[in-house]
Amino acid sequence: MRIQQIGKKIQSWEQIGATVARWKKKGERIVFTNGCFDLLHFGHLHYLAEASELGNHLIIGLNSAASVRRLKGSHRPINDEKTRQHQLAALEFVDAVVAFDQDTPFELIQLIVPDVLVKGGDWKPHQIVGSDIVLAAGGRVLSLPYIEGYSTTAIEQKILNRSPGNP
Repeated sequence: MRIQQIGKKIQSWEQIGATVARWKKKGERIVFTNGCFDLLHFGHLHYLAEASELGNHLIIGLNSAASVRRLKGSHRPINDEKTRQHQLAALEFVDAVVAFDQDTPFELIQLIVPDVLVKGGDWKPHQIVGSDIVLAAGGRVLSLPYIEGYSTTAIEQKILNRSPGNP
């Protein structure tokens, strides 16, 4: 995929509002998920590919660097926002990536009102931020199975444990 095509998938709030309106006008089903996606791993890829199969378009709400720092601590994110945006946008099954500065994607979900709201299996549907909005609009809220053994925290710890001076 050309870098310009990848770049077009990275959208502002204004752009995603217009994009979603076009897709909905065509009757296409919108799937939304969100996260930090700091160190992209198999668990993320499996989950996102599965989410993409639930509709015509997958939108990822990406926590901004400031949001990640507030949620995960000053040592995160490991990858900068631009890198994380481009990694996600490069995935064939991702249609749009939108960064958000808030601690939760609630306001972004209010803007998009997806047909399907998805999170990983460590979330119960009633705990998923924005579930009330999606359900009130007649949509579905799903918690997809979690793939054991894959996490950014585990990767981070593995790197730290193998750093110079720490054989």
